[in-house]
Amino acid sequence: MAELSRGVRLGVDVGQVRVGVARSDPHGILATPLLTLARDLTAAPDAVPSDMAALAALAAEHEAVEIVVGLPVNLAGKHGPAAANVSVYAARLAEVLVAIPVTLTDERMSTVVATRRLAERGVRGKRQRAVVDQAAAVEILQSWLDAQRRRTQ
Repeated sequence: MAELSRGVRLGVDVGQVRVGVARSDPHGILATPLLTLARDLTAAPDAVPSDMAALAALAAEHEAVEIVVGLPVNLAGKHGPAAANVSVYAARLAEVLVAIPVTLTDERMSTVVATRRLAERGVRGKRQRAVVDQAAAVEILQSWLDAQRRRTQ
């Protein structure tokens, strides 16, 4: 089987209010938190929302070869309103990025796992809300990287 191509990937957790971003190392082994962006819901339909412009700038800065966006599939494996919202976001992001592929991946439970891990480390309340989106992006990207490695072994 083919090996995962070398290069940094960005993991993205799209929420209603914030967008969490993580990045991988160039070897695709470890995902680490990067930052949280405010979701821009006020951009004109023909304008690039500021969060997507910031993602494009991050992709260029880190020389990302792919963007991995978490798709919030429900526990029964169905796509509800949240998944539809993220699918639209990912499609628009792909239009903005043009040359960088945007991949959707099942992110079931990523925010729950991220919240639990942060609580285990003693991060709670306002401090947790500030970083939970980044932590969820790490969970999304790490799960995707691990799955890609299993597929190529």
